[in-house]
Amino acid sequence: MKNTNLAPIVLFVYNRLWHTQQTIEALKKNELAKDSTLRIYADGAKGDKDKKQVEELRKYLPTISGFKKVEVIEAEHNKGLGESIIGGVTETVNKHGKIIVLEDDLVTSPVFLQYMNNALNFYENNDKVISVQAYAYPFEGKVPEAYFFRGADCHGWATWKRGWDLFESNPKILKDKMYELGLVDEFDFNGAMPGMKMLQSVIDGKNDSWAIRWGMTSYISGKLSLFPGKSYIKNIGLDGTGANTGVDNHYHTEISNNLIDIQNIPVVENKKIRKKFERFHHIENHGKPPASDFRKFMAKLLPEFIKKYLRKIL
Repeated sequence: MKNTNLAPIVLFVYNRLWHTQQTIEALKKNELAKDSTLRIYADGAKGDKDKKQVEELRKYLPTISGFKKVEVIEAEHNKGLGESIIGGVTETVNKHGKIIVLEDDLVTSPVFLQYMNNALNFYENNDKVISVQAYAYPFEGKVPEAYFFRGADCHGWATWKRGWDLFESNPKILKDKMYELGLVDEFDFNGAMPGMKMLQSVIDGKNDSWAIRWGMTSYISGKLSLFPGKSYIKNIGLDGTGANTGVDNHYHTEISNNLIDIQNIPVVENKKIRKKFERFHHIENHGKPPASDFRKFMAKLLPEFIKKYLRKIL
C-alpha cells in the first residue's frame, strides 16, 4: 500500500504520563507513523489534585516526534472523557473524512496502522461496515483470522464520517429505541453484559461513557464492525488509573505482529463469535459461564412438567 490517503491518528490523553509514553513509543514503531498525522487531545485538570500530573503530561507532548505532523489540542477546562472524545472525533472526521482513535493506555502492534488503513480504504464505500476494530477479545478455542460483528467497540478503532454521522449522543433516545425495537436482551447478550444498566448510569449522570452510546448506536443501526482474530492492541490501563475502569486482568491479550488479509471476509455477522462473546462477558460479569442451551431448555421445561404431574395426581 502506498503511503498516501492515510487516516489521521487521534489520541486522547489526560494525566497518565507513563501510559501515554508507552502508547506513543509503540505507535512510532509502525512503518506508517512517519507518514501519518497525529492529533492529541489533552483534557484539562478536574481540580488541584490532578493539576500537577496534567501539567507534567503537557510538558511531554511537544517533545513527541516520529510522525509526519503532530497537532496538540489542549482543553482549557476539564471536559471529561465522554465530551472530549465525542468532540475530538466529530471535529476530526468532519475535517478529514475518517479517523483512527486511541486512548492513552493502548499499546499497539507494529502493523496496527497498516491494518487500520488497509481496512479503512477497502471498506470505505461499504455502508454495512461502520467501524474497524483493533482489539481482539481473548476467547477460548479457535477464532477466525478476522470476522464481522454487529455493533462497535472502543479499544483502538477507526471509522468514517458516514459512520460517525449516525452517532446518537442522547442516552434517553437510545434507551427508547432499544425497547421499541426489542433489542435489550440481545444487546446485553442475555444478561451476560450490563449494557442497559451502563446506559442508565449515563442518563442518571453517574458516568459519561461515550463507548456505550457508540456501541448502541451501531447496534440499533444494524451495522457491522471488522475485528481481527488476534489483537493489535494491548490495554495497559486496566490498573485502576482509568476514568471508567478498575483493576481487571480479564481483558489481557498478547499483541499480534502478523498482518492479516481483510479483503475476503464475508460481510455478515459471525454467529459463532456471538456465542463466544456471551460466554466471555458472562464469566467476566458473573464469575461463571452461562447455562448451556440444554440447561436453559430444561429449566424452562421442568416447571411445566411438574405442574402437569401434580395436576394429574391431585
